[in-house]
Formats: sequence, C-alpha cells, structure tokens
Amino acid sequence: MTLSAQFFADRRNRTDALIWVGFLALPLVLGEWEVTQIAQYLTYGIFAMSLALIWGHCGLMSFGHAVFFGLGAYAMSLSTLGMLPGLEGWTSSYLGIALALAVPAVFANLLGRFLFYGRGLQGAQLAIVMLAVAVIAERLMARWPYAGGMNGLMSVPPVNLGLFGADIEIFDPLPLYYLTLFAAIAVYIILESLVRSRRGVVMRAVASDEARTAFLGYDTRAVKLSAFTISAAVAGFAGALFVAQFGFVSPPLIGFGLSTEVLIWVALGGRHGLLTAFLGAIIVRLAENTLADLLGPAWLLGLGLLFVLCVIFLPRGLLGEIYTRLTLPRGTADTGQR
Repeated sequence: MTLSAQFFADRRNRTDALIWVGFLALPLVLGEWEVTQIAQYLTYGIFAMSLALIWGHCGLMSFGHAVFFGLGAYAMSLSTLGMLPGLEGWTSSYLGIALALAVPAVFANLLGRFLFYGRGLQGAQLAIVMLAVAVIAERLMARWPYAGGMNGLMSVPPVNLGLFGADIEIFDPLPLYYLTLFAAIAVYIILESLVRSRRGVVMRAVASDEARTAFLGYDTRAVKLSAFTISAAVAGFAGALFVAQFGFVSPPLIGFGLSTEVLIWVALGGRHGLLTAFLGAIIVRLAENTLADLLGPAWLLGLGLLFVLCVIFLPRGLLGEIYTRLTLPRGTADTGQR
C-alpha cells in the first residue's frame, strides 16, 4: 500500500482532507465580499487552533490568550509601518511575521517559567492569572503613545511578499484568501503532527493526570512550557495575518474581550480537535449577525449561555460530537475518550 493510500485509509484523514478541499473550493460559490470576510475569519481559526493546542491537549485553560494574538499584531504593524526602534523607515512583512512568531513565544516562555516552575499554577489559578495579564496588557497598550495609545495604529499595509525592493502586495480578495488558507493548512499540519506524535501523547497525559505523568519520569513543567510557547507563537502568527488584512491594530485585540471570544469559539467547536476549534471560530463569527438579528442586544448573553451549556453537557463541543461520529472507524464504539 502506498503512502497516500495509507493516509486516506484512515477515516479521520479523509474527513480532514475533504474539509480543507471544501475551503479551497469555497471562492467558486461566494462573492468577492464574502471571500474577503472568510479570509479574515480564517485568521481567527488559526488563533482558535493555538488555544485548542494547550486547552484541549495539555489541559491549560487561558483567559488571556489574546495577549499573544495582540503582540503578534503589534509586532507586524510596527514592522510594516517602519516604526521599529533602530530600523525606522525600513519595512518588511517577512520581518513582521518573524517578530509576530518570536515576540509572543519569548514572552510566553518567560511567563510560563514563572507560572509553571516558579508558582506551579494550574487550573483556575492559571486562568485567573492569564486574565489579569490580559487586562494589564490592554491598559498598557492603551496608554503607550508609541503604539498609538487608545486609537492604536492605523493604515497597516497588506502582506508584501516582494524581495530585494520588489513590491508584491497581497490585497486582492482571492489571492489574500488563498494565502491565508494555505497558512492555516500549514499551521494545522504542524500542530496535528505534534499532537499525533509521542510528545502529543505526553501532553494529553499531563492534561489527564499530571502527578501520575511526573511519577513516570516526565518533566511535566517542561511539557507545559513548550506547548504554551508554541501556542503563543501560533497565536501571534494569526495576529500578524489579521492586522495585515484589517489594516489597523488597537488595544482590544490584546485584552480580555477577544480572549473570552476565542474560548467560546473553541468550546463550541470542540477543544479536543484542532480542526473542530478552527471551524468553531469561523462558524460562530458567521453566526453572530444572525444571532444579533434574532436576539438584539442580548445576543452575547445567548452566546454565553450556549457556551455554558456546551461545557457542561457537550465537553467535546457541538462540532466535536459530529466530528467524532464521522471519524470513528466502522464498528468502533464511542467511549467518549477519543
């Protein structure tokens, strides 16, 4: 059996491939405005995958995950606007993306060393500390004139793939959509390879029973730190792609509001699956207008109630339940452990 045949013999792989093919074909049935909108939502999907990595696979619930998304967005903005200290006037999307990966990763690594090694925080304690970090970060950005203060940074240019002075700006809806989609697919492949590897098994063991995993000889703090760092880098990358499309960055992108939203996306989609979290972000964003029309100002309350009910009664999420049934091998009983 060839490698491709082995890959498609797995129902989960076939389902995942069909979903991505569906996204590749989506512009064929959508208008220009819808394609632009979905391209922006794809960045939220990448952001959701970053949270699903640590929440669903490592048991780390973060109420301040937007800090990393916002740091990536600000790093990209300062780079492409030529505002980096010592590099004023020099613009580069490549440098912006590199910094959007590196800055949140370094910050998360330093923060994680304090949280996991210094205080050994976990569960609700970790969630509350991350909430405080998000609130503090938002206030700091709102009062930092260099980063635009409360107004943020405007007129952020689109991604420029040109080299050696050439300009290849990606701003047309169709190329922008496929650039973002290919970035999402790349992130999915990297993270899915991680969670299916031996390292991913250890991560899930930490989430299930950290004390027993440590007793077996694993450094659980190092496992959590590496997952936290990788997750932050992916969230920062999503922030860079978002700001390049949206054209501006402001303090709310780094604060508690967006952190709460991504928790809802991942919980409703399914925190135990990267793809279900990705789809959850896109579907919830698409559904917001409909909910607003049906419920008026109370639509956020309705969404919050749905989140609570989902966490209590559907721990795998709405999409996670469907996805599990689609990908279970024939004749296999659903034990709820997948």
